[in-house]
Amino acid sequence: MPDRRSQRTSNSSFDPLNINLQPPANETEEQKAARLEAAWEATQVSRTIDAGLAESKKALEKKKRAVKILLLGQSESGKSSVLRNFRLSFTPKYFENERLVWKTVIQLNLINSIKKILTVLQEEWEELETDSAESKHEPALTSEHRRLALSLSPLLAFETSISRIMESSTGDYTVTVRPGGGWKDKLASFGHRSPSTPEAQSPTGETDSDPSQVTQVLAACKNEMIALWDDAIVRGVLERHGVYLQDDSGFFLDDTARIAALDYIPSDRDIMRARIKTLGVEEHRFVTESGFRAGTEFYITDLVCALNLTYPSQRSTWVPYFDDVQAILFLAPLAFWQSLDEDSKVNRVQDSLELWREIVGNPLLAKTAFILLFNKKDVLQAHIAAGVQVKKYVPSFGDRPNDVASVTKCTFVFSVADFRDKFSAYHRKFSPEPRPFIFYETEAIDTKSTAIILGEVQEQIIRNHLKDLDVM
Repeated sequence: MPDRRSQRTSNSSFDPLNINLQPPANETEEQKAARLEAAWEATQVSRTIDAGLAESKKALEKKKRAVKILLLGQSESGKSSVLRNFRLSFTPKYFENERLVWKTVIQLNLINSIKKILTVLQEEWEELETDSAESKHEPALTSEHRRLALSLSPLLAFETSISRIMESSTGDYTVTVRPGGGWKDKLASFGHRSPSTPEAQSPTGETDSDPSQVTQVLAACKNEMIALWDDAIVRGVLERHGVYLQDDSGFFLDDTARIAALDYIPSDRDIMRARIKTLGVEEHRFVTESGFRAGTEFYITDLVCALNLTYPSQRSTWVPYFDDVQAILFLAPLAFWQSLDEDSKVNRVQDSLELWREIVGNPLLAKTAFILLFNKKDVLQAHIAAGVQVKKYVPSFGDRPNDVASVTKCTFVFSVADFRDKFSAYHRKFSPEPRPFIFYETEAIDTKSTAIILGEVQEQIIRNHLKDLDVM
């Protein structure tokens, strides 16, 4: 019988792989069964891998046909409110399903404001204990204020408990969560558990409070919260400590009577005003239920706080998100009186303009449409109506009339005739290729007017996207 070497020279159809795959000589039935079982399992694994690759390829192709938007701007510029307006306008069913989740966030916002007041009062008491009698402020805090503070202390325990459920932190009096939206699922599901079940136990073995119990506690403390906020002496203490809660996002103290009611359900406007901070990049996917081309898939990426120019080292972290983006919504808040939280020496308007110049000049975004939203016009109007003098914060404003029309036409720090023209000039000068300058003045918490603007924005973006896909 010829050996394998003679077969190799005499048989042109010789296949060494086939020979190696042949069953070994003297193979038992048990060995054969094991070999066939292993071969079957290997085939199944291979098919699973192939199916996964095919599914990933299919998902990638589908995502390429989706509309991708970047939402850019400073922290506190109103990006989250704009995103919620997108949800309200184009995915109303989804938005409605989240209403009770946002109720808990709003309640936490209210509690955080009370917590901030109590912290300032405690600081005031400590100062009074160390100061001489002559240096004490008049009028001073009384025993009634101590009683109010003590009666509201249970709210702080609930704030800690709910924050634990959401895996959030409130160190800066702001609800801060991880990206991904998992906190919403935790809040939604926790209310259906009994506090005595293992799932309702914290890692330390403590029992977390059901979010629905916060409503009961707020209702019980409603009168004390109103009394604390309405107290003229407390207001004076806050002012002496430089605390102006009305300027904070997530401010609901003026609505305490309504929000602390047992039957409270948040309005659309309440949800837009709610303050929650996400640390990190967050991508939101949704399919439109209404509007132009209903059924269109959107991916909106919020780069959150990573865009501040005072941290240039962070720029490399957001460059990857520029790939294959159809449009950038850039929010520039009209907050001439504010400086950055990260750097008190930098004016917000100046920072927005510098950030705008940086973004429009990026060659990776040469084909991307830019839509500029001058946001928080309502807050600007409120400050002007309250008599805030622009020239106090911006000497270059000079003796122009202290009204909204004059303020919106001024670039403040740059002393240029027209605020919008400065953005337009940077857009024209630094864009790698010519493209239209599109802008709107918005009030992100005004759901009706913002819905009209976003409807125009949505249609414009989709039409441009369909042209790129050669569909139109």
